[in-house]
Amino acid sequence: RMLHPLPTLRRTAFLCLALLPLDTAAADDLFYAPPPASEDSEPFSGQAELGFTKLSGNSNSETLLGKTSLSWHLKPWTHTFRVEAKHVSSSGETTTDKYLVGQRERYDLSDDHYAFGLLRWEKERFSGYNHQVTSIVGEGVTVLDGPEHNLSLEAGPGYRFDDITAGDHENYLLGYGAMDYRWQLSDTSKFEQQFSAEATRENVISRSYTALTVAINASLALKLSHEIENNTNPPDESDAKTDTTTAASILYSF
Repeated sequence: RMLHPLPTLRRTAFLCLALLPLDTAAADDLFYAPPPASEDSEPFSGQAELGFTKLSGNSNSETLLGKTSLSWHLKPWTHTFRVEAKHVSSSGETTTDKYLVGQRERYDLSDDHYAFGLLRWEKERFSGYNHQVTSIVGEGVTVLDGPEHNLSLEAGPGYRFDDITAGDHENYLLGYGAMDYRWQLSDTSKFEQQFSAEATRENVISRSYTALTVAINASLALKLSHEIENNTNPPDESDAKTDTTTAASILYSF
């Protein structure tokens, strides 16, 4: 029998406030290869995002998302600090608890080359890990830097420490690669596609992020995004190899 959820489903809309200037490059991402900040970027910029979704009726679930990023643009350096949290529950039971704290450093070597380093701590319940710590260094290049298309690539070696739920501890050397592509579709809309991979002798962790941003006015924009994270060989205690997150956000610029 087909269910008709509309009469019985109460939905609290997804709320997201993001303090992100729409006319500048986004703050350096801890996973992908971000383009450089524009020449007119402010020395200090911040980004804060808060999202909440509640479904009740035929389905009962809640999702709470929080993200904060702070960047200092002191050419040739860019310093970025980032914190993220996500909590998902279904029928009163927690299905996801995820936290991330990271620091990224970028040093511009020339107009189209840069060196970078990042340190990231993350903890995700039901992933099979108590927590993971990753550090990566490398070099990046801006392949395209035009009014419509921007493409950046970066790669380098790294190290990861895994604290596994079963009680084991593993240390890995890894190889890292990432890309960031941005297409300015019009004066008011932008498409983004980002991808990264971290490969060790035991597994490959890959992440893909796709987003479309459409400006509503000078201060507000609507952003639709879809993120995929895959671990080819997670611990036995993990619930799944792939996590996906789909979000609709309202961006507020300052």
